[in-house]
Amino acid sequence: MKDMFIRTRIAPSPTGDPHVGTLYIALFNYVFAKHLKGKFVLRIEDTDKKRSKKKYEKKIIEALKWGKINWDEGPDIGGEYAPYRQSERIDIYQKYIQKLLNEKKAYKCFATQEELKELRKKGKSFGYDRRYRDLSDEEVKKREAEKQPYTIRLKIPLKGECSFEDKIKGKITIPWEEIDDQILIKSDGHPTYHFANVIDDHLMKISHVIRGEEWISSTPKHILLYEYFNWTPPIFMHMPLLTQEDGKKLSKRRNPTSILYYKKSGYLAEALINFLSLMGYNMKDGSEFYSIDTLIKDFDDTRFGRSNAFFDIKKLKWLNQKYIIETLSEKDILKNIKKLFLDDEILKKIIPMIHTRIKTFGEFFDLCNFLFTSEIYYTEELLSPKKIDKEIAKSILQTTIWSLDEKDDWSGASLEKSSHEIADFFKLKHKTIVMPLLFSAIMGKRFGPPLFDSIDILGKELTYSRFLKAIEFLGGISNKKLEILKKTWEKKNFSLL
Repeated sequence: MKDMFIRTRIAPSPTGDPHVGTLYIALFNYVFAKHLKGKFVLRIEDTDKKRSKKKYEKKIIEALKWGKINWDEGPDIGGEYAPYRQSERIDIYQKYIQKLLNEKKAYKCFATQEELKELRKKGKSFGYDRRYRDLSDEEVKKREAEKQPYTIRLKIPLKGECSFEDKIKGKITIPWEEIDDQILIKSDGHPTYHFANVIDDHLMKISHVIRGEEWISSTPKHILLYEYFNWTPPIFMHMPLLTQEDGKKLSKRRNPTSILYYKKSGYLAEALINFLSLMGYNMKDGSEFYSIDTLIKDFDDTRFGRSNAFFDIKKLKWLNQKYIIETLSEKDILKNIKKLFLDDEILKKIIPMIHTRIKTFGEFFDLCNFLFTSEIYYTEELLSPKKIDKEIAKSILQTTIWSLDEKDDWSGASLEKSSHEIADFFKLKHKTIVMPLLFSAIMGKRFGPPLFDSIDILGKELTYSRFLKAIEFLGGISNKKLEILKKTWEKKNFSLL
């Protein structure tokens, strides 16, 4: 690597709250580049027109900056290889897809959603049987003249295998028969991640692609594109996955995964960064407590972990406490607490809610304590009202999450609307859902300030985590039951439960 100028990148999609896994991968791309005096790039993968939103891009930038990750080039600061949003690079991709079509290395696929659905029912691999791969030029022109919609797919070799060297995992070999003819351009003309990411990585001179190991199975598609364009691929490095206690990939279905949840819960960015580094790396001296500057200085890319890492909240809390004890003065602690909980703007929102509800000022914290903590303690009585059994209670809480996610709005007004919809869905009275269950899940008690106004102060991250914790307290929902509940909710047919 002495003769190679190091350039790494993180390329998140602005389709939801910034995931802690994004910070994990960003950290190692940043540290790797800085240790070798290279450049670190932030690129926004926003070609999903339906789901990509500016508000999520802003949250990604906010979260990464809070995590002390600073980029040398990006959508907010520009750079030599701008633009850094894929939605602003569509013309670039058109040039390269045309080259693949001209050389018969990609093809126009006219498969309809109905056809693909039918193939999946029959158990066809990948849900597609390559039925449009070998159409004649005349047939393609005929279908285009009829204005039949199409995607553009990559022509994967039908025999042989793809072998590549992963700098962390070693040599990896995957038979081509296990790889699908990946869609490169969607029917709306926008590229998929797989196509745009290869084009951008090449044009932006990315030297090392450091990402989660879930992308290993997609790497042959990317390598084939480099080969078809006669480009030298970057060095691939696939990091261990962050997992839950059961060994499955960290999922927001079971855990709070938003970076901003940890910020709003009072964790120090330094502690979270330190913790995430332990998930994928081992220091030479075996130490577990160190700054990001120390990690950059002593970094050794042969010390990446190979096994998946359990995202242990207890370990994170231990580290956070160690940072509080060893790095913060009492003045610093006071400053952090004021900033998180006693900010004047927050208090100004709370006072109107409790103005007529307190008899003495001493009752303020009894009434509002749930707004100033990330930990809520439940009881069976609180979350199991007389008219709602545990299974229904869990289902109500889970469908509330889905309802708010569907609206992409976690405000108090949105929750109020959702609560009425959910009461109708479960054939229950609205007050049966709101007061005993939603109120208790959010506040950990039956009495407090107005629920929907409180949601606006808590924010999405803490509200979401409380619904998850309440579900867990009630015994959780199995994956099988979750699937049934999801289908039932989507069809809005309670009788299917």
